[in-house]
Parts: sequence; C-alpha cells; structure tokens
Amino acid sequence: MNSLFLRRSNILQLDQDRKTALQNLFRDWSGENLTGFIKIEGSGSNRQYYRISSEGQTAIGVIGEDADENRAFFNFTEHFRRHGLNVPEIYDIDTNEGIYLIQDLGDISLFSLLPGLVADKVQAGRLESVYKRVLDHLIQFQVVAGKDLDYTVCFPRDTFDRQSLQWDLNYFKYYYLKLAYIPFHEQALENDFTTLTGFLVPVDSSYFMYRDFQARNIMMVNNEPWFIDYQGGRRGPLQYDVASLLFQAKAGLPSAFREKMLEYYISQLNKYIPADRNLFIPLYYGFVLVRTLQVLGAYGYRGYYERKPHFIESIGYALENIEWLLENVEFPFHIPELMGCLKEMVKQNSIHKICRGSEKLTVVINSFSYLQNGLPEDKSGHGGGFVFDCRALPNPGRIPEFKNLSGLDQAVIGFMSRYNEVESFNDEVFAIISRAVENYLDRNFDHLMVSFGCTGGQHRSVYCSEELYEKLTENFRINIKINHTMKDKW
Repeated sequence: MNSLFLRRSNILQLDQDRKTALQNLFRDWSGENLTGFIKIEGSGSNRQYYRISSEGQTAIGVIGEDADENRAFFNFTEHFRRHGLNVPEIYDIDTNEGIYLIQDLGDISLFSLLPGLVADKVQAGRLESVYKRVLDHLIQFQVVAGKDLDYTVCFPRDTFDRQSLQWDLNYFKYYYLKLAYIPFHEQALENDFTTLTGFLVPVDSSYFMYRDFQARNIMMVNNEPWFIDYQGGRRGPLQYDVASLLFQAKAGLPSAFREKMLEYYISQLNKYIPADRNLFIPLYYGFVLVRTLQVLGAYGYRGYYERKPHFIESIGYALENIEWLLENVEFPFHIPELMGCLKEMVKQNSIHKICRGSEKLTVVINSFSYLQNGLPEDKSGHGGGFVFDCRALPNPGRIPEFKNLSGLDQAVIGFMSRYNEVESFNDEVFAIISRAVENYLDRNFDHLMVSFGCTGGQHRSVYCSEELYEKLTENFRINIKINHTMKDKW
C-alpha cells in the first residue's frame, strides 16, 4: 500500500481518536451526553477548537499538540485569574491526549464589531470606551500580573530579545520578501536588520508581553473585554503590545484615533510606572514597524506558501500600515535597503489594487438530488464549474429522527461535523475552489458555479454547500449566492 496513503490514514485516525477523547472528557466533566460538537474555524494556529454542548453545559474543547505550549497556557491562565483578569476558566485537562476544556466566551470578538464601530460616527464614543478598557487591562497584564509571573514556562522563549527580533525579521525576509519577489541586496538588508535590532534591544523588557494582543483575541462578553491566546507571551517591551493592538492590519482604525489611544495608554501607564513620552514614542514606532513586518511574514507563510487566500487578502491591509509609516514617521536610524523594500512593496500593492479593478466575481453554490432533479442548470451562459458528489459521506438520512430534517438543522450539522472524513472532504473542496476563485479574480471573470449532489438533495449536499459558503464568505470579498433545490420539500 502507498506509504503516503498510510501516513495520511494514520494522521486522520489520530485526529479522530483525539476528537473522541475530547468528547469523553466533556462527558466526564459535565456528567451529560453531548448534543453538539461543532468545529470552530481558527486563523493562524495549528490548534483545533470545538464548541461542545449538552442539555445544560457548554465548553470550548481544544486539541493542542504541543505540550510546552499547553503548559504555558495552563500556567498563565491560572496566574491571570488570580490577578482578577478576564481570561477563560479551565474546566478539565487531559495532558496525555493534549486536550482540554475551557470556558465558552461566545462568538463576538472585538474584531467582529469593528466595522460597525469604526464606520458609524455615532458609535465613536463606544469605540473609544472599549479601547480604553482594553488598554487598561493591557497594563494590568503587562505591569501588575507580569511582575510575579513564572517566566520559566514561556514558550518558545522566555524573553523577547535580540534573537526573537532576528527571527521575526528573517520570517519577513524569507516568507514575504522572497515569496512576493521583492528585490533586495542580502547583506545590505542584514545590515539594516542589525541597525533596527540595535535600536530596539536596549529597551526595558522586564514586563509581560502578550505577543499577539489584537482584536481577534479579545472577546466581548456582556460588553466587557475578555482575553484569549496569550500562550505565546514572555518578558518583553511595553511598546510591542500597544503597537499590535493599534496597528492591527485589518482593524481599520483611523490614524487620529490611534494617536489618541496611544496618549491615553501612556497617561494610564504613568499611574503604575514612570513613562517618559519622548522616549516611549520613538521606540513605539520602531516596534510598529517590527510588528508589521512580522505580520507580513505570517501572512506570506500562510498565504503564499500554504495557499490560504484569506491571508493573501490581508497582505494589502498590512501594506497600508507600511505606507502610513513611510509618510508619517521619521525613524531615528538609517535603514536604506529596508526602506527601499518597503517602498517597492507599497508600489506593488498600489498596482495590484488598480489591476483588480472594481468588478465583482459571483460564485453560485447549489445543492441538488441526483435522483430527483439532476445537475443544476448554469444560467450564466459561461458553462463549466465544479460538481462534487457527497454520496460517499456518512448519510444522516438513514437515521429516522433526521429524515424530515435538512443540512440546515443543528442536529444534522452536529451529526456531520463529528466525522473526520466529512471535514477532510470540505477542506479539500475549499482548497480546489479557493484556487479557482483567486484565478478568476486575477482574470476578471464574473461567474463561477459550484454544485453539491447527494441522494435526496436534503442532508449531505446542503450541509457541504453551507460549509463552502461560510469559508468563501470568510476568505473572499465576492458575491456568493446559494440555492437549495429541495428547500420547498423540507
């Protein structure tokens, strides 16, 4: 038998075993049977998250393969909770399986609220109020809770030092500059990296640095901010986390608002430790640059290397921050080769936006029954498209209580999401369709049809259609229409 097939089969079986162990952990903790087990799509993390529910309980189940990373999360969580910070409670842990249960903080992140808060001037007061509360909490993380934290459990490094800066800059060089075909002189760029790190390394790094302090990792619960994904924290400079929050690539915060929140942070920080504004701000913008380069490296890796379109789309937002820095900040150090790269990056981004134009691609997603109505008709006149046969997937239609339900019903969704082969099928479909969408956007095509068929056109095809709809909505700015041909029969 093919060795690659065997390895893939082993990985899939291990993944299914961990899901089963996670379900058993929830049963043992809650004392109740499951009514829901739904995967929560992550972003840049290799951890897997599931919302698990029973009649009276809900929790987030996590599969984390790295024991050191898990240990950091467990220790930090208990420490922050002792300091009264809003972090999720840990319900139960199985260290042998690398799984654990934490408090369910819901689905509303600060990032999900930003488009409305930023665009609506009436909401300006609320936006400012929320960010001030977030910055107040940040100081508690950094200065108060950071004072007696056990930094020996940090992963992968206990301090954000020269080595960490070099890792981030090389990440940017190899996974953004090279993959985006930005020309540069290797030694000259390394000299600039040395200059930049030399400016930033002497800063006081005796505080807790959250490392990924951004609006996606801030959940809003009863209008109060709660915080997740701090397991990569370590000792570090205060400026880095403020830069991460206020210059988050896709947050769209107005520059005047960023300046106002920076001043607020410095004023509040002075209540705990002396903070000289004239010394703080030049270092702050140095870390804004480093953080933005690190983000571009991450987007390049996930987008160009792993071919995940959501991250490719995000690159443009990070480059807008680079453009703002070039126009508004005079750095107190000389980095000519890096500056040349930044200008070329901004130039290419402007050309890309012009080439993309304003035309929109429409993707039509259909579900249908092979037995009753056959392949959907392409009314666009273009022909082509994709057809995926779902009949090899587990069939909820064979279960009596699901007979009169559809792939839109929660019970059927829970049934389908339990199967590893269903998840793999949908992931592979998305990989195919996302490549087609990218190609169609570059070529200014305006229509693509994708159809899912099953026996009755009611359960599996509907579920898979909805899964693709959600993933395309999350990853692309395109028009998406979904049609379920058996909808009237349900």
